[in-house]
Formats: sequence, C-alpha cells, structure tokens
Amino acid sequence: MKTLIEKLLTKALAALPEDLLPMNVRDLGVEVENTRDAQHGDFASNLAMRLAKAARQNPRKLAEALVRLLPPSPSVAKVEIAGAGFINFFLSKDAYHAEIAKLLQAGRQYGRSSVGAGKSVQVEFVSANPTGPLHVGHGRHAAFGASVANLLEAVGYRVEREYYINDAGRQMEILAVSAWLRYLERCGERFAFPANGYRGDYIAAIGEQLFAAQGVKLQHAAADIFKDLPPDEPQGGDKDVYIDALIARARSLIGDPEFRRVLNLAVAGILSDIREDLQEFGVTFDCWFSERSLGDNGSIDRAMDALKKAGHAYVKDGALWFKSTDYGDEKDRVMVRENGVKTYFASDIAYVFNKLERGFDHLLYIWGADHHGYITRLRAGLIALGGPADSFEVRLVQFVSLFRGGEKAQMSTRSGEFVTLRDLRKEVGNDAARLFYVMRSNDQHLDFDMELATARTNDNPVYYIQYAHARVASLMRQLQERGLAHDSELGLRSLCKLVEPQELQLIKRLSAFPEIIRQCAAQRAPHTLVHYLRDLANDFHTNYSAHQFIVEDAGLRDARLGLALAAQTVIRNGLGLLGVSAPETM
Repeated sequence: MKTLIEKLLTKALAALPEDLLPMNVRDLGVEVENTRDAQHGDFASNLAMRLAKAARQNPRKLAEALVRLLPPSPSVAKVEIAGAGFINFFLSKDAYHAEIAKLLQAGRQYGRSSVGAGKSVQVEFVSANPTGPLHVGHGRHAAFGASVANLLEAVGYRVEREYYINDAGRQMEILAVSAWLRYLERCGERFAFPANGYRGDYIAAIGEQLFAAQGVKLQHAAADIFKDLPPDEPQGGDKDVYIDALIARARSLIGDPEFRRVLNLAVAGILSDIREDLQEFGVTFDCWFSERSLGDNGSIDRAMDALKKAGHAYVKDGALWFKSTDYGDEKDRVMVRENGVKTYFASDIAYVFNKLERGFDHLLYIWGADHHGYITRLRAGLIALGGPADSFEVRLVQFVSLFRGGEKAQMSTRSGEFVTLRDLRKEVGNDAARLFYVMRSNDQHLDFDMELATARTNDNPVYYIQYAHARVASLMRQLQERGLAHDSELGLRSLCKLVEPQELQLIKRLSAFPEIIRQCAAQRAPHTLVHYLRDLANDFHTNYSAHQFIVEDAGLRDARLGLALAAQTVIRNGLGLLGVSAPETM
C-alpha cells in the first residue's frame, strides 16, 4: 500500500511544470510514512516541504500542485493537505480488502519482493575461533546473522552464508598444545597445567580421542617437555612467554607433522560440535571457509603482491607495511613482520581479496563490538585491492547479559566454564532464544531474561505471538467440530463486511507486512520485525476478543475466518524469517 502512494507521488512530481519546480531539484526522492493518527489518514508525505526550500516556493502551493497532478486511483478515497504542506492520503476500504485477498492468494510468498533481484550479498557471521563450544554471545551473532540473511533473501538478493574458520595462528597452537597436554595426562603424566592453556572438559575429551588414536606413541617426549622453560604465571612469570615456549618445545619434541595432526584432530572435533550446535539452532551455512587455506594455497602472497603492484605497500625496518593511512586509518598496518611471520591482518586482507575474486556485489561482515577498530583498516584493504567502498559493510553485535527474574545470572558454570549456547537452548528452547536474541537492535546491549523466555504468559513475546497463530488453528478446528467448512471464495467476496474498528486495524497492520520486510532487510533490523509481529498479535487478540468468528451469516463468518487465516499467514511468514516455529497448538 505504501509503495502505491510512493508511485502516485513520483508520477505527480514528474508532471510538475518546470517553472514551479526546476528539473535539477527533483532528485530528493519521495518519502511516505504511516500516520500515527487515523484522523490524518493512512499515509502522509512531507515531499512538498522538502522541495520548497530548493525550489524557493511556498510548500503549501507545491503540495496543492502535487495533489492536482496525482493520477486517479481507486485505492485512494481522499487526499488532504495539512499544516504547512503535509499531504495526507486516506485509502478506501476496498483497497485494504483487496490487499487481504492478495495476501491469502500469495500465502507463504506474501511479503517477499524482488528489490534485490540480480544482486548478490555474502553474509559472514558467527566465525567463532574453533577453540571451544559456542557461548551465549555467539548465539546472538548466529540469530542476528541468520535473520538478516533470511530477510535479504526475502527481498530478492542471492545470499551466501559463510562461516570463517580461524584455524591458523597462535590461538590454534595453544589449542594444540593444550590437547597434547591432556593426552599426556591420560597417559599417566602429572604436571601443572599452563595458566594460558585451554582448560574446558572438551579439551580433556580431545585428549581422550588422541589417546584412542595414538595410544602412548606421543608420550615418549614427555620427560623433556618442561625442562628449562621460563616460569609460568603462578610462579611469577609471564603466561604468554611460558605458553609460547611450551608450544616451541612441543613442536621440537614431537615434530611439526605430529603437532599439526594433533591440531587437526582438535579443530575437527570442536568444529563438528559447533556445526551440530548451530544446525540444532536452525542456523546453517553455505560455506565454511578455512583461514589456513589462505596460506596453503598462496592467497596471502597473491593479495600482498597485488598491493605491492598497486603501490599500496612498502618495506620499512625489514617489515612489509600496508599504506592504510591513505584511506583514513590512524596508522599503517604491518602485513609481514621483520622475522618473516605474516600477521593476522595479512590473512584478513587475503580473505577480502578472495571474496572480491568470488564476485559478490556486497560483503556484509557481522562482528563482535570489540572488533570496531578493524573496520577502517579492512575497508582500506578492500578499496586498495580494487573493491568499491560501498560494497563493504560491518554490523557490530553488542554483548549479552543473562538474567533470571530481574537478577543478573552468572555467565559461568560451577566448573568455571562459560555458559554455552547449548546450555541456554536447553533451558529456554530454540524459539525463545532465536526471538529474544533479536528483540533489540544489534548495536544495543542485550539483557536476556531467561525466566521471561520460558513464561507462558502474554508478557513473553514468543508465547504471545505463537499463541495468535495457534488460536487461528483452534478456530478452524472449532469450525470442523461444528460440521462447517470455510468457503474461501465466499469469504473473499464478503470482505466488504469487515467494517468493525478492530477488523480494520488488523487489516491495516497486515497490509504493512511487505513494507516492513523491505525496511528490515534494508536496515538489517530483525528487531523491527519482532516489534511488528508483537503488534500484529495484539491486534489479532483484540479482534478475537471483540467479535465472534463462527456466526450464522455465512458471508461474514467466512470473511472473518479469511482475515484470521491472513493473520496466521503473516505471523508464520514473519516467524519463519526469524527462525522461530509457528505451532498449531500451545
């Protein structure tokens, strides 16, 4: 409906005489908003007021000219000019009734559009280091990223969902040595575990797997592993220096091939757990991309060569630098240190280069809020490698706090480990987790109330929205129990009988769904869809309480049931985009 008004105004704008509005000031774009007060119509536009200054015209005069030039439409009952030049549109009841007919015909496709047709977008999200299970913070990344990808797909984009596996670098080496030490413990060795090692039960499980695969084969080197190492943190030393020395010692004792096999076993086990966790959460990926592959296949070297050839890299003090200050960064960034070791930034640059080579029109990164400092340097790398600046987008996801009944819950278990996504899902369920994670904007801190998430009350938005969907299913069962059937064709012909205020409000809310989806996709804002569904559920419950549906008048009965089925369709479609189920019973 909103799109219709925009088209009418666009045609009127094009028809304005040039002496009233010069051609060079017509590119401001048409904006239409829903009105807050029904007395001001259904939609309003401040187009005349926005054009007035540039055109040096009276805004009301411009508004009057625009209204005169509006093409006639049976959907528009009345147009009024208010205040200094607002244009208010009152739609006919027939227009809304026609939209309900369109909704029922479209079914599961209602709300979808082709705004992004012919364009591709890669959404990279979660991408947690494979050093342990996903925690509750990763869960928010997963829910947000999956919902945004669904919304983009709903408006016509070709979407590829990607998980970037950080399986290279120092954290992986710490993981490998931690797993090997747990293996040694399984072999019967006793020692103080390093302060900077990974300590979770899952590491002990990897040690068990290693023992099952290798027996005591790798134990022979245990006697010399701690000999002449610097002190660890509990002994007054530096934990980073100690773990690095321990990694170097492990490599020298068992050799690089065995060390890599230990690492591969650890990463494979953790990644398998992450995949399973996400799949159970309804989050799947088209591509799991290995960071290590960038080094193995020469992508990092090719990306750095491209920067050198373009004059965006230089050598200083034996290190290779990227001239990121040319693109607004606060300082240039090292890609290769003086000792020949490539930095994490070198991998990041190569990853961008790889994405550009794969031909995506738009790259959407979803990162934790603590990665804010990486945005400028990575955008700089993309531009330097020939990518358009507007093809690079980062959305930051803020942190999560758990609450039970108003009291902040501990984020760690009794064993000292963090609360995992699996723990949370087990307690509140997938549906509650998916919806609660996206109830607030991604750039706002999220307080997750676990007690509310499991409550079967109207205060719980998951329950309230799903209950509206289930209520419609209950209505249809009641109809069948009375020996009646829904005549959808009669219902469509009788939509004109839906004249009650609660019915009209519900119809208007339903008609806004396609525009809501476009807005949510454009703004990467699944929280707006949550608020819309909550309002829609409220409108439905209000209408349900105000009127009987199974009445004697067959036309009115089928029209009201058709409206209920339309509400059920939109709720199901909206929840589906958020990864939440739409149950038939509650």
